[in-house]
Amino acid sequence: MKNIRNFCIIAHIDHGKSTLADRLLQKTGTISDREMQNQALDDMDLERERGITIKSHAIQMNYKYKGEDYVLNLIDTPGHVDFSYEVSRSIAACEGALLIVDATQGIEAQTISNLYLALEHDLEIIPVLNKMDLPSAMPEEVTDQIVDLIGCDPSDIIPASGKTGLGVDEILSAVIERINPPKGDPKAPLQAMIFDSVFNSFRGIIAYFRVKNGVIRKGDKVKFFNTGREYFADEIGILKMDLVPKNEVGAGDVGYIISGIKQANEVKVGDTITTKENPCTEAIKGFEDVKPMVFAGIYPVETDDYEELRYSMEKLQLNDSSLVFEPESSAALGFGFRCGFLGMLHMEIIQERLEREFNMTVITTVPNVSYYCYMRKDPELGVVINNPSELPDPSTIDHIQEPFIKAQVITKSEYVGPVMNLCIEKRGELVNQVYLTQDRVELTFEMPLAEIVFDFYDRLKSISRGYASFDYHPIGYKNSDLVKMDLMLNGETLDALSALVHRSNAFDLGKKICIKLKELIPRQQFEIPIQAAIGAKIIARETIKALRKDVTAKCYGGDISRKRKLLEKQKEGKKRMRQVGKVEVPQEAFMAVLKLND
Repeated sequence: MKNIRNFCIIAHIDHGKSTLADRLLQKTGTISDREMQNQALDDMDLERERGITIKSHAIQMNYKYKGEDYVLNLIDTPGHVDFSYEVSRSIAACEGALLIVDATQGIEAQTISNLYLALEHDLEIIPVLNKMDLPSAMPEEVTDQIVDLIGCDPSDIIPASGKTGLGVDEILSAVIERINPPKGDPKAPLQAMIFDSVFNSFRGIIAYFRVKNGVIRKGDKVKFFNTGREYFADEIGILKMDLVPKNEVGAGDVGYIISGIKQANEVKVGDTITTKENPCTEAIKGFEDVKPMVFAGIYPVETDDYEELRYSMEKLQLNDSSLVFEPESSAALGFGFRCGFLGMLHMEIIQERLEREFNMTVITTVPNVSYYCYMRKDPELGVVINNPSELPDPSTIDHIQEPFIKAQVITKSEYVGPVMNLCIEKRGELVNQVYLTQDRVELTFEMPLAEIVFDFYDRLKSISRGYASFDYHPIGYKNSDLVKMDLMLNGETLDALSALVHRSNAFDLGKKICIKLKELIPRQQFEIPIQAAIGAKIIARETIKALRKDVTAKCYGGDISRKRKLLEKQKEGKKRMRQVGKVEVPQEAFMAVLKLND
């Protein structure tokens, strides 16, 4: 065990984690030059197209150092705030972390939050200054920032470049010398923690685990602690670029198990694996339960595909355990699921993965957050409201509380004004303002989570020309003056577009949505009113004018009374049509609400 090192790579989005991981794989000979491609560990098309890491990827490397053979287990993690749950799981399986900072951009918000996650787990931090080959690199300034943040010695910081391979040898020797080998007793009963799982259509579910104590052997009868189910370890092994079967995986190592599990709900990430013959007495303390931030409905376009969608979501949940869902139904869209996501990018990725990996076309409703509603008859007991349609009658409500977050924005000093305006417009309160350097400011706000759900991140990026980084964490619930805004189409309420909004924003938002829907809903042969309402009070209205079919086209010449007769007949038909007219809402209309400021 003294020659095993488990470490992960943490950084802000786009600071070069995956590129540096590629160089480490090449240096240790884990991947041949022929197989090499950029972002070697990112195996999803989506990750390559967007140039981001969505899933954590574990891989084992062998390295000879000072005449001894070492086994290095590396986990490459995502950098976006929406995938911080992936990062927390990777950190729980490691003893050390490479903290990568871009020498051209310096420390960003997500660098700080990932660092705190690692420090909570007592990980050894190795700071790396990446992208040193760029002419715009500022090594002295960024080194000072890292020293202020971690309190390390400037000589501990390794200058590196993922593109040219500078500093890769120093990183590998630092990993071996600075990170402690894993602790554990190979003779104790087996204790292994599952930190990820994937679905394989031929072999069932493959679970990735980290062995804490004991040894797991091929053919052992294993037991999953939380579910209490027992399986045979048909195949175990280690994770290289492909799965490499082994006869045993010992304490401190990372591996995989295939045991013919077919049902997605039988494998829980964070569960403990032990043997049936000699079980351990207690489970390993896994990671905290994920708290979804954004809720939205996902519905199949064809109602018959409901069961198919359920299977797809279960398989996706295996690979992304931060997805939470439960069945719900809507008057407008039929049966579907209420899903919890960690943020807007997470929601977009899930929708895209459903379409690509499972061939499911889905409609996503307007995202919102969960609220606590307190009733007059029992003001102490709060009811959780995940969907605006669940809100009870307003006359029975005492007050409503909405989730608040503490948001950290790090930006250049020239963008402080526009960033403050945006946050204040989103009902945020400035709590703190710190100058990290002469031209870098950290702004701390307290603001409602519901306000950042829509387009906050995109607008922040555009007003700061991409120079602002954003990170947030929940700080609890506070009282708010919220009202339920309904959208009515041709007199019928469209429950999929209902939203809980702050009373001061209701009129503006209602007006904007009505105008947007007027553009998107195709015209019919009858007039369609689009109305936004709070209770019985209409606060905004737009009208889609009727299309007039030219019924007199076939009338050549003759008396005017012939034309009038046809027009009267059309008028009668129009009356009847208006009474029974149903309006079809295109799919874009549901997501248009997110892009109101475009």
